[in-house]
Amino acid sequence: MLVIVGCIVVIGSVLGGFTIAGGHIHALIHPSELLTIGGSALGALIIMAPMKVIKDLIKGIISTIKGSPFNKAAYVELLKLMYHLLRLARRDGMLALEGHIRDPHASEIFQKYPKVANNHHASTFICGMLAPLMDASITPERLNDLAEIELRSMEEEHHAPMSVLAKTADRMPGFGIVAAVLGIVITMGAIDGPVEEIGHKVGAALVGTFLGILLSYGFLAPLVVNMEFLGHAELAFFRAIAKIVDGFAQSLPPKVVIEVARRGMPSEVRPTEQELEELFKAVESS
Repeated sequence: MLVIVGCIVVIGSVLGGFTIAGGHIHALIHPSELLTIGGSALGALIIMAPMKVIKDLIKGIISTIKGSPFNKAAYVELLKLMYHLLRLARRDGMLALEGHIRDPHASEIFQKYPKVANNHHASTFICGMLAPLMDASITPERLNDLAEIELRSMEEEHHAPMSVLAKTADRMPGFGIVAAVLGIVITMGAIDGPVEEIGHKVGAALVGTFLGILLSYGFLAPLVVNMEFLGHAELAFFRAIAKIVDGFAQSLPPKVVIEVARRGMPSEVRPTEQELEELFKAVESS
């Protein structure tokens, strides 16, 4: 939502300043310039990026518009879910988690916490971290290395679409110049025409340069930064999961593990000690 608000502010500021200075909005409306710039940028993006990266880019842009799902409510549900699972494993043994880990979508525990259960990547990561402990296929010392490898891979996948969009943003002013040059070529073909017609065509050419710069610095470049923050937020969420499971693998009690993870969370999503106690009581009474 904030992304949409920001876009409205950018457009409003540019058009407002233009009209205050005596300009007319219709002078900026040239679909041919927008088609040239937008089509060239889209084509360059398709040429430089594999299909998977393009799909990830589209998903990333949609996510930035919706806003980060990794808010305080999501963290609270994560702590509840992990405490519930670890408490069960502590009481009945790791094999008690088998049904929940093998099919989290059918797990009554996972379904109690939809913000985590409906996040396919998060629920898969949780099960992937707990499964080796349940199978005793990895030592607790190696579990942290396993998590770091997966988190590093996730970070690289996040970086690829941002890099492609950043490169596209850097090239937008150049595409604006291409549109402007084409406009000047058209103008030279009508150089013997009326002054008003020549002025209109020169103005259209300059709009190409204007759009290229505005789209780059006003929209695409800020969108890259927003996607970067979103990627950091997702990685912080997954690191919290890894820290919880790693602490449990070191034989720490579930409450201690959750408290340690809580202290490492970003301040804006970190539950207070009182909220944490209420969280424990809610899970224990369920």
